[in-house]
Amino acid sequence: MIDLRPRKLDWYIMKKFLLSFFISIVVIISIVIIFDISERIDDFVANEAPLHDIIFYYYMNYIPYFINMFSPLFVFITVIFFTSRMAANSEIIAILSGGISYRRMLMPYLVSAGLIALLSLGLNLYVIPKANATRISFESVYIKHHNNYKRQDIHYQISPGQFVSVESYSSWNNTAYKFTLEEIENNELVSKLSAETAIWDTSFDGWKLRKYFIRNYRPGAGDEIVTGEELDTVIALTVTDFYQNEKTVETLDNAQLHNLISTQKMRGDANVMYAQIEQQRRLALPFSALILTVIGVSLSSKKKRGGTGWNIAVGIALAFSYILFLRFSEMFVYTNTLPPAVALWLPNLIYAGIAAYLYKIAPK
Repeated sequence: MIDLRPRKLDWYIMKKFLLSFFISIVVIISIVIIFDISERIDDFVANEAPLHDIIFYYYMNYIPYFINMFSPLFVFITVIFFTSRMAANSEIIAILSGGISYRRMLMPYLVSAGLIALLSLGLNLYVIPKANATRISFESVYIKHHNNYKRQDIHYQISPGQFVSVESYSSWNNTAYKFTLEEIENNELVSKLSAETAIWDTSFDGWKLRKYFIRNYRPGAGDEIVTGEELDTVIALTVTDFYQNEKTVETLDNAQLHNLISTQKMRGDANVMYAQIEQQRRLALPFSALILTVIGVSLSSKKKRGGTGWNIAVGIALAFSYILFLRFSEMFVYTNTLPPAVALWLPNLIYAGIAAYLYKIAPK
């Protein structure tokens, strides 16, 4: 049975781990911000972005987003770097020679990685969605403009038995073209409303239909037909429903994301995949800290000729491959090959297998 009582060695490793982790974050974030400023400076100047907004609305909200996205890389580099140094200085040999097992030596690493995983999970669930809302709002004004945003062939079930289809939607004038609203009861079409255009009207939070045609189906009694030039209508569909994409889901907290998924599933909205990917990513990414820590320790705990350079190179390559695989796994969802819960957790499962194998052969 492993003795889990805290020792000086545990505090020594945890201090090195966490201190190196936060130092690497500060260094890399500083470099990233410098490069980002050089890339965005033309947009900031051209769109007259205030310095206060650049600092507090963009970069202060960009930093937690970037840290969390690349936290696997930061963790891996940290573990590889200071463990390789310990191995090069024969500290690992001394620890194992002192009667401490390899498994017991790994415990402070896992505790430190667990703290980082909890921090990442907290950022994902509570901090980053609000930060993303501010950052994306800033980007839409001063960096990227979406005035010509369009969608085509939209089909929604907005409530049980009520279906909307739109040939195309333009954000330039908040107008849906070739608008159709159908009502179905007992698997039979009872009413169909068609309009050339449907324009969003903020005065009553509804749609202003132009050149509309209504047909109420009455079996055996003759259909009722109503036409007109203009009709105001309020339905369970708002202009924001046309903007739910991979960017907007990043701004929703966990409860809002869950509600959006339920609504989009009911509507048969193909954009539900963006919300499902975001939901699973928020849960899957933090666990990578534990997996990559085991891989990092297993790779770098042996003393090698030539110093720590090879360990760091292998570590960076593996960390980047994990991040790329995590992004690539989203393609399985887009192509309807795998469900989001499987696709987004697949990198963790594969790298957990790699971690188990490396851990098994490391003491040898």
